[in-house]
Amino acid sequence: MPRVTLPIGTSNFAEIRREGWYYVDKTGLIRDLLNTRKAKVTLITRPRRFGKTLGMNMLANFFDIQKDSKALFEGLEVSKDTTLCEQWRNQWPVLFVSFRRVDGLNFQSAYGMLELTITDLFREHRYLLDSEQVGNDEKKMIHRLLHGTATEREVKNSLLLLTEMMQANYGKLVILLMAEYDVPLAKASANGYYKEMLDVMKGIMQAMKDNSALQLAVITGCLRIAKESIFTGTNNFVSDTITSSRLNEYFGFTQAEVDKLLEDTGLTDHAEDIKAWYDGYHFGEFDIYCPWDVMNYLQDLQFDPSKKPVSYWKNTSDNAIIRSFIDYSGPSISKKLELLLSGGYIVQTIEEDLTYDYLHSSEDNLWSILYLTGYLTRVREIPVSDGALALTIPNAEVKEIFRSTIQKWFKDSSQTWNRQAMFQALWAGNSETLTKEIGKLLRKTISYHDYKEDFYHAFLAGILASFHYSVESNREHGKGRSDIVVYDEENSRVVIFEAKVAKSPDELPAACEAALQQIEARQYAEDFRDEYDETLCYGIAFYKKRCLVKMK
Repeated sequence: MPRVTLPIGTSNFAEIRREGWYYVDKTGLIRDLLNTRKAKVTLITRPRRFGKTLGMNMLANFFDIQKDSKALFEGLEVSKDTTLCEQWRNQWPVLFVSFRRVDGLNFQSAYGMLELTITDLFREHRYLLDSEQVGNDEKKMIHRLLHGTATEREVKNSLLLLTEMMQANYGKLVILLMAEYDVPLAKASANGYYKEMLDVMKGIMQAMKDNSALQLAVITGCLRIAKESIFTGTNNFVSDTITSSRLNEYFGFTQAEVDKLLEDTGLTDHAEDIKAWYDGYHFGEFDIYCPWDVMNYLQDLQFDPSKKPVSYWKNTSDNAIIRSFIDYSGPSISKKLELLLSGGYIVQTIEEDLTYDYLHSSEDNLWSILYLTGYLTRVREIPVSDGALALTIPNAEVKEIFRSTIQKWFKDSSQTWNRQAMFQALWAGNSETLTKEIGKLLRKTISYHDYKEDFYHAFLAGILASFHYSVESNREHGKGRSDIVVYDEENSRVVIFEAKVAKSPDELPAACEAALQQIEARQYAEDFRDEYDETLCYGIAFYKKRCLVKMK
């Protein structure tokens, strides 16, 4: 197997090229961005982990007048267009800023990170202090921004000031590249200081509004925040989203790029798994793989060829959006989630102009955010109209994220549900009331395995767990493994559950009887007779959100 160095954990284009690491050529973005641009300001929105930062870093290296990047682009797609390269490569002052680090539990903390981002930016351009074209008042402001003593007004005005000073210094218009512009607002919305952060970011965005120092600006983020909220007054502005058809092949990997990557790494045998787990996104007219996942999995395979696909998104903070969605969900949302998790699709109206503070204001907004952040994708084969799209879960990885998030939600939520009547019926041997109470709780859950046995086992274990009782699942007893055992040590009693899944509502009684017969045939209760005063045995049968309990 050929060992290929994959650029895991870096979005530095120059480093990738200098070190000879594997690079999937996305430099066609430069050509298409310039040749098809309809406005001075272009906003590109894509889900996170789809290569936006690397793309912006590549643009910065190409345009920046302070660099000589000809060697970095040698042999790449854009280098074939010699006229474009002569006109644009290393010919323009570039201001490149990322707001990825702006985070905090309160406004003061996040604003401090924003100030630090601006300070780092001015440190990069501190050569302006020596420029004869920059006035003394502007230089004093640079000093304040460098030393963290600038006023909030000066911070808001910082990018506009910097572009104007760069134009004065170079005598050329400036290219502004702004990555992750909406991260500060996403974090602010999650932590309760949205209005304060929105006010600051609207000020910073003044750099895009009728700025005569700009040649062009490219902004990337996850959402296209409503124009009236943050881009107010920005004329000559165009956005490129996942529903557009202009630049979509440049964010994420196409099938041809994945095929080439697998061939170059000698891992073509894993093509089917990679497609099932990391493909399935539909951006414009392109079918797209998540590049973060593909690169991470191929890296793991190079060290362990037997490695199975896993979710590389699973433990990231971004997945909190799914938890908040599930916390908000009512019966309608729960049913749609179950349909999606069973492999189906739903049809929803999608609103692309969202603001983070209104994400939970309607069900349509919730589905929109899941679509725009990459947790759902559109089904192109199903025609819809009036702003509606057919949506489905794109791949096995995202389905696993939903499943694990729902499991965690159920574990947390089930302990707050009122289960007093259920436990009273459980110890009293009242199977009729037990059927009623377990059925109530079952209707509160979200099915994530199409009502298979493992779903019901997890459900039973979850609702029966409490501070007073211990619960075991699939432990050896008698001549087999009982499904669920509940211990009440203080009162010297134990309950045994055997669960079955019926194929129809009419088969619930027969499935219940089969469960009780299994308890008796395999002598599950025998292990407890000497140690406990009372052993209760229940058969329980499930069909979707219905159940039936019988006692031996």
